[in-house]
Amino acid sequence: MLVNVLVAVFYLAGAAAVALLLTRVLRTRRGSGGPVHDRYEVAFLNGGPARVADAALTALQADGRLGIGGPGIVAVVRPVAYDPVERAVLQAHAAAPHGALHHLRLAVMQHPAVQEIGDGLAGRGLVVEPATRRATGRWCAALLITGFVLFPVSIVLTVVEYASTLDPGSDMPFPFVLKVVPLLVALLVTAAVCGSLSRRQTTPAGRRAVAAYGREHGPRADPALLVALYGLRALPDPVLREQLVAAARFYGPPRRRGGRRGAVPPYVHSSTSRSYDDFAATTVWCAASSACGGGGGSCSGGPGSSCSSGSSCSSGACSSGGSSCGGGGGSSCSSSSSSSCSSSSGSSCSSSSS
Repeated sequence: MLVNVLVAVFYLAGAAAVALLLTRVLRTRRGSGGPVHDRYEVAFLNGGPARVADAALTALQADGRLGIGGPGIVAVVRPVAYDPVERAVLQAHAAAPHGALHHLRLAVMQHPAVQEIGDGLAGRGLVVEPATRRATGRWCAALLITGFVLFPVSIVLTVVEYASTLDPGSDMPFPFVLKVVPLLVALLVTAAVCGSLSRRQTTPAGRRAVAAYGREHGPRADPALLVALYGLRALPDPVLREQLVAAARFYGPPRRRGGRRGAVPPYVHSSTSRSYDDFAATTVWCAASSACGGGGGSCSGGPGSSCSSGSSCSSGACSSGGSSCGGGGGSSCSSSSSSSCSSSSGSSCSSSSS
């Protein structure tokens, strides 16, 4: 009788946990949706802040307002901006100590004008905020661990059940572990599926909006829109493409032998008091929580293919926290444009050019 009660308790608790997790995942990935407004929202949906920066740099270079020469040195030819993201590029260039493309690209990713694109998309349900994705991922991990832990526990209970049945004439009970195996499998499968879904930044509504924008504007796409839609591989200018790819790789995480993180790289200037980890955390939004590596989000299909969610933003610029740009609430951080962080929004920053 006690064993049957335990089985019922296991199934009731497991069903409640699965229902709560599925409800949370579905709720976080639903939203009002709607169309995207411009190519920078498309870029953010496909590749996060990195692709927004790549698209803006491409737009400025394509019509001669920006000159990018070797080895990755940027010069402003005509300081004219037509939108907030292009103004962010010019402000970051003016505040930068040098004209290095990799430094400028990261500064643009960190700029409030780019971060606010993510906030706006999240408010419309087209992307999921990093803090929400991390919290859901922790729920999935907890359910997965619970499923693994309950298996040896059920074996122990089975042994105890058989040890208490010492009468040779009595029928042997059906093993407790076999009674709860379906529940344990359901827990593990649910945790794995929900964990995979929670890592995706772009929601189904966001993917539909990107696909609709691509169908409408793709045939007459300019170089910047090609980058926004398909990544750097679709950039017609091979020289600029190589320079942007090299800039994206520059901020890869420093490694020592054995795979451990190395010292602060030389491009984090000694005049800056923060550590590399603080420097890397200033970009809150990232295209995929599992891969924030270097390329700005590129798609293999090229023009005519569709990208639902870019695979990367700059690897040195991923956030491990969603509550502020740099650290805990109320903390402040500095970037190349002297930005300060606010704890009131998951990714909002305020900045003034220095």
